[in-house]
Amino acid sequence: MCATDGGPGGLMARWVCLDVGETLIDETRVWSTWADVLGISRLTFMAALGATIVRGGDYRHVFDVVRTPDWRGRLEEVEARYGGFRADDLYPDALPTIEALARAGYCLAVVANQPASRTAELRALGVDVEVMAMSDEMGVAKPAAAFFERLLELLDSPDPSDVVYVGDRIDNDVRPAASAGLRAVWLRRGPWGVIPVERPAEAVLIVDDLTELLERIDECWSAGNSPAERQMSAI
Repeated sequence: MCATDGGPGGLMARWVCLDVGETLIDETRVWSTWADVLGISRLTFMAALGATIVRGGDYRHVFDVVRTPDWRGRLEEVEARYGGFRADDLYPDALPTIEALARAGYCLAVVANQPASRTAELRALGVDVEVMAMSDEMGVAKPAAAFFERLLELLDSPDPSDVVYVGDRIDNDVRPAASAGLRAVWLRRGPWGVIPVERPAEAVLIVDDLTELLERIDECWSAGNSPAERQMSAI
């Protein structure tokens, strides 16, 4: 485990904080469950989700696209069918990357927009990190600035530039994390990671999977790659 009171040579610990959906967990099964419960073909539902992302809408707008405004009344049925996270929902690179980053001396966190129950489910799947919290437990969700303020509090208030935040969404992860002073990494997988064509200038690193993140993690700390330095260079 990392030493949060300073590392070799008196350097403060560096944190890597990971999102959950499409970062650690492949969400194909949960979206497929929604399609099944609503009686919509999976292909149609996935196409509607893609259209929602292209339009820049909140993911919940997909239910407007498929004309099911009463979707909130099906939440319990969906969760019962879904049954929570399973081992086969984890991306193959998730646990190996977490383990390798821990061996390298990084402090690790998983903080994301998820139901509170996901914390215990991820722990049961072997996700071993210093800090884990879901938005439902925190009482605040991304992209609110308060989410990242609370995240830093959970990490015992490190300098934001000592924290890398890794997520698949530009709107929910990259931009608000960078605005909070964290070093934002854009993970280009899942629908929010592959549909956007823009490359967010706020990201200190753009990777296609967590194995690439592990290989290139040192680039996050390169000179000129802190949020403040990047902002100054853009002026």
